[in-house]
Amino acid sequence: MIQNKYYSDNDVNYAKNQKNFEIKFHFTWIKYLSRLLSNQLTGNGHAIFICDRCLNYFRHQAQLDKHEVECARVNTCKISFPEDKYLFFKNFKYKEPAPFIVYCDFEALLKPLDDISGSKTERYQKHEAFAVGYYFNCSYDKSLSHYKSYVGLDCVQWFVRELENIGKFVDEKLKLVVPIEYSSIEAQNQFKKTTCHICTKPFNEEDKPVRDHSHLDGKFRGWCHSNCNLNYKNTFIVPVVFHNLTGYDSHVMIKDVAQLCPGRITLLAKNKEQYISFTKHIPNSSIKFRFIDSFRFLTSSLDKLASILRKEDLKILKTEFSHLNGESFNLITRKGTFPYDYINSMQVLKETSLPSSTDFYNKLNDEDISEDDYNHAQKVWSVFKIGNLQEYTQLYLKTDVLLLADIFENFRERCLNTYGLDPAHYYTLPGYTWDCMLKHTNIKLEYLQDVDMLLFLERAIRGGVSQCCNRYAKANNKYMPNYDPNNPSNYLLYFDVNGLYAWAMSQYLPYGEFQWVEDVENFDVRLVADESNIGYILEVDLGYPNNLHDLHRDLPLCPEHRIPPNSK
Repeated sequence: MIQNKYYSDNDVNYAKNQKNFEIKFHFTWIKYLSRLLSNQLTGNGHAIFICDRCLNYFRHQAQLDKHEVECARVNTCKISFPEDKYLFFKNFKYKEPAPFIVYCDFEALLKPLDDISGSKTERYQKHEAFAVGYYFNCSYDKSLSHYKSYVGLDCVQWFVRELENIGKFVDEKLKLVVPIEYSSIEAQNQFKKTTCHICTKPFNEEDKPVRDHSHLDGKFRGWCHSNCNLNYKNTFIVPVVFHNLTGYDSHVMIKDVAQLCPGRITLLAKNKEQYISFTKHIPNSSIKFRFIDSFRFLTSSLDKLASILRKEDLKILKTEFSHLNGESFNLITRKGTFPYDYINSMQVLKETSLPSSTDFYNKLNDEDISEDDYNHAQKVWSVFKIGNLQEYTQLYLKTDVLLLADIFENFRERCLNTYGLDPAHYYTLPGYTWDCMLKHTNIKLEYLQDVDMLLFLERAIRGGVSQCCNRYAKANNKYMPNYDPNNPSNYLLYFDVNGLYAWAMSQYLPYGEFQWVEDVENFDVRLVADESNIGYILEVDLGYPNNLHDLHRDLPLCPEHRIPPNSK
């Protein structure tokens, strides 16, 4: 159904039928919306009154009239509600580590652009990928883990072919069912366990405990309910991790990933240019490659994250560079330096000496390389006996990828030990945190099912004003050298209140049994205790005394997002 953005007394509803995204349309006038939809919505033949903005319906015209006033204020689309009544933790399968994960990075030539006329945006370089490296990590069998790289202008195409091969390999592994190992004492002793190791709920006589084991390596995991065991399946999603996927790497490869490899691609977009994640579906297989951004979990540079990591946590780096002694290994435990702007053609990679310090100038950040960083680059070139810039690029790329792998694997391990969920199954840290909260609290949140309750709460959303923007203030008191006793005494005091959201979210919060207050006239908010088991959300009209206007002008209380009077 098509709806105009701007409402008038002569609005017309019509249905549009479009096949396969063709330009041709067929339009049908909807004369009586209630007659069209009533049988689909109720099926009982009684008259209903439908809001043609959100398509929710009511039994009486008076209810619809009241609803339409508020719906027009805050709503511009159809409102649909979840089929389930409650929200609670369900992702028990995410307690198991993702068995396979790929860590990647690209390097690009920065080709200067001469003709930038006719554009309001300053375009001075074109980025063209020329090198890619990835580390394939297997959580249950480290002998399957490996690092591979490629240098060439067709590196993105090479990477896509590698993903296809990985997809076939993972698909074969996940289809295998390795028998359970009965050597474990716990696997033999059925009656010592009283709770399911998956959902942590107790067993009962109707649901006897069953053995749960990994189909990948046969190891016994614990006793569980039969239903829990059936749903505790391996994931067929393989995370592909880049640091700053959203801001950079997605632009380098998404076109080739979409076109060169068969299978559809789905996007989780931040806007038209930036993607939080995208997923490549492999045809004739259950495998999906989910490209995620580690920066959305660890919001710091790779250099800073590597400096925080302990040497003993660099397990992957040590494995791949096991032949190095302590001094040589220490050189690659930090992020290296790279002359990004200097590498503008494949020919440059043949140079047999390290570029000068001036060639490490970063035009984007307008920064020169520090003396310490350049000395480090010289040591790396010397100790690793680098022959040319291509070899230097390959070493730089490999250490970058392996550091990312160690950083994120360490993060996964800590999260699994602390919260019992693997962040590799999620898109972002907020999504992971939300599931951790549901799991930790065992809360059962009731969904709103009343459209007017939803609109009531949407009207209550505030925000935007969080500080006093007072540009100038002058103190006058007895402690000041220029104190003027003839003027009022005043002081300056700076407040910085931290953790506002954390404080609010740790207070008593609503979670269910929502209903309207019927006897509003006799309701007294002063009788409701701060820690009452029953809470209230109130919509009120407030009077703002004139004598407070000047005092509160820098930060008015109870602000609203509304158009001022006599404004358009």
